[in-house]
Amino acid sequence: MSEYIEKAEQSTLPVVVLRGLVAFPANTLDFDVIDEENLIAIEKAEKENDGLVFLVTTTRPDTELDPKFFARVGTVSRIKQIIRAKGEKTRVVAEGLSRATIRSTTKESGFFTSDVMIKTVYVDDNGGEEGENAMRIAKNLFHEIVSFIPNTAEELGNDLDSIQSIDLLADFIAANVMVRISDKQKILEAFNPLERISNLNLLLQSEIEMLRVELEMHQKVRERLSEAQRERYLREQYQVLREELGGADEEEEYFDKIMSAKLPKEVEQKLLKENKRMESSQFGSSEASVIRNYLDICLELPWNKRTVDRTDVASAKKILDADHYGLTKVKERILEFLAVKKLNPELRSQILCLVGPPGTGKTSIAQSIAKAMHRKYVRVSLGGVRDEADIRGHRKTYVGAMPGRIINALVQADTSNPLMLLDEIDKVGSDGRGDPTAALLEVLDPEQNAVFRDHFIELPFDISDCLFVCTANSLESIPRPLIDRMEIIELSSYTRNEKLMIAKNHLVPKQMKRHGLNGHTFRLTDDAIIEVIDYYTKEAGVRNLEREIAALCRKAALRIVEGKAKRVTVDRKNVEDFLGVRKITHEKPSASNEIGVVNGLAYTEVGGALLKIETAVMNGSGKLELTGSLGDVMKESARAALSYIRSVADKYDIDPDFYKNKDIHLHFPEGAIPKDGPSAGLAIVTALVSALTGRGVKSDIAMTGEVTLRGNALPIGGLREKTMAAYANGISRVIIPEENMPNLEDIDPEARENLEFISVRHVSEVLDIALCD
Repeated sequence: MSEYIEKAEQSTLPVVVLRGLVAFPANTLDFDVIDEENLIAIEKAEKENDGLVFLVTTTRPDTELDPKFFARVGTVSRIKQIIRAKGEKTRVVAEGLSRATIRSTTKESGFFTSDVMIKTVYVDDNGGEEGENAMRIAKNLFHEIVSFIPNTAEELGNDLDSIQSIDLLADFIAANVMVRISDKQKILEAFNPLERISNLNLLLQSEIEMLRVELEMHQKVRERLSEAQRERYLREQYQVLREELGGADEEEEYFDKIMSAKLPKEVEQKLLKENKRMESSQFGSSEASVIRNYLDICLELPWNKRTVDRTDVASAKKILDADHYGLTKVKERILEFLAVKKLNPELRSQILCLVGPPGTGKTSIAQSIAKAMHRKYVRVSLGGVRDEADIRGHRKTYVGAMPGRIINALVQADTSNPLMLLDEIDKVGSDGRGDPTAALLEVLDPEQNAVFRDHFIELPFDISDCLFVCTANSLESIPRPLIDRMEIIELSSYTRNEKLMIAKNHLVPKQMKRHGLNGHTFRLTDDAIIEVIDYYTKEAGVRNLEREIAALCRKAALRIVEGKAKRVTVDRKNVEDFLGVRKITHEKPSASNEIGVVNGLAYTEVGGALLKIETAVMNGSGKLELTGSLGDVMKESARAALSYIRSVADKYDIDPDFYKNKDIHLHFPEGAIPKDGPSAGLAIVTALVSALTGRGVKSDIAMTGEVTLRGNALPIGGLREKTMAAYANGISRVIIPEENMPNLEDIDPEARENLEFISVRHVSEVLDIALCD
């Protein structure tokens, strides 16, 4: 068994700190001296310490010298040579003597001094058989690792072979071969020679494995680079030959594209046939150009590309709620679709049609649906389309032929199952070039669109996995067969409370960011937003509201830039200073009960409205005059109301001959605005009876409902908007047909809490409630 001999002594030496270098005993190290502390320490050692210094490595070579970053073990060395060049760095050559461990370090007179424990461990007989084996392995590993390093001096190998001491071998190899500073320091810190050479062998083996991997990767890169250069050279030659021969080999290029695209069998055969035709046609001819264009478009189509639907209902709901406030029915329908899709992945996509006034979020909700489902979004604008070829495409034989909008949208989406928005489907027209809505019948039919054929492509393309979302402002101009293929979801106009929430959560932050404002420089109160909604905009959606908010932001930005204010706050009182006088005036209920004046409720394109109905009765010959830009339905409703009153004249003490000797004038104010529909029937009867009997109508009551010749109250639509208008205009009681009572669940909660709803079956009930005694 080998015996160990240890020698230890304590010494105090000037410290020279090495950056990115490690000094070893019995090895020479030359290095540049940059740091002022090192220069002073070298001069001190040269003059007073017989050239002895302590060389230690710093673990933070990129920072200032600090003892807390010095390595634990360094090397006591003697300076052999100092080369001082004028205006250049000082270069030092030092020879390592022995290992030493730092006990303490101080800094005096501008340089570091360390108390070190110099320790040397010897092993007799080179560690015996164990040591000899370790030395042989180390030498073999050294020669192997040198083979990976180009331009390595042969003398280095000869010097290694001459070393017979286990104590010196590990230090020599670590000093001359190892790259990583951490590995070198690990060898330096091993005082026991057997432990040192054992650590060295492990590190060398790891280094060799890494070099092998790097060499293999380097060879692969060189091979690929050579292949790429060769291929580029051959392509250049091929291009020159093709130009000389008139492009006769273009068929091979398309053949490769067709075969590598893995197309459906019918499609592949068709394209190969067209490719053969192009080969037989003269290069540069119009026929070749048509076929080339056809092949390019067919190969761009996403025949086999799909996206995977996100069927996580919770995350989809979170995305929809974050992007849009309200729109409950649309969101519920999409979440239902995702839930069914999760249970039945084979479910074909549905066709939704969002119908509502402009600005209510139809287009933007489609984008959010695509985001929630993790599908590509593509928009097809149908407004003003009058040619069937816009949908189906043109025959490729025509000059300037191109595929239709559906195929173009698929190319744009680059997937066969995008969410395709068919925008403004109610604006599609027709003329002598065909009816585009007839072409849409196939597109929107789940039973037919699995084999949709565009006239240009002339190949079946499966669009049944597309999620079609259509938008329209009205269903009146859409053909009935097309409506039958879609699931209609109505988006009613926003209530005042919904507009407030949309403005606070979406519009105001968006416009503040757009205009360079933040919470420290601009504030818009809720009361100010309500003021803008009520008196500066009149719309079903929020587009004009966003424009007015943008105007407030612009004017605030101007005041801040001009130095008039550091922070702008807009409230109800100073909105007028920014936007001018109020643009909208609302019809207010009368302060007193008037004869012949009734508060009706109307539904318009921009939401609900309070509609006063005024009646005047005069001596005459029984004429009925209707004014206020009324439609045919409303005129018929007035005549039906008059006939009902004639039938019950005795009951209300009305002259039975009033229709002969009285002229009646019904007027609906705001005469420039067209009005139509049957829902003013109850209000018209009440106004006529009030005028004919001289009884006033209670001013805090508003009413809506259709009336029959028998006086029955029939249900109406738009109750949500009408009730919100009543609440906004200070009405406290609303009379509605009894059949409309279930619809109260859909109205605004704020209106439902603050209004008293009176349900009626017959107009006689309305007269008993609304007329004064």
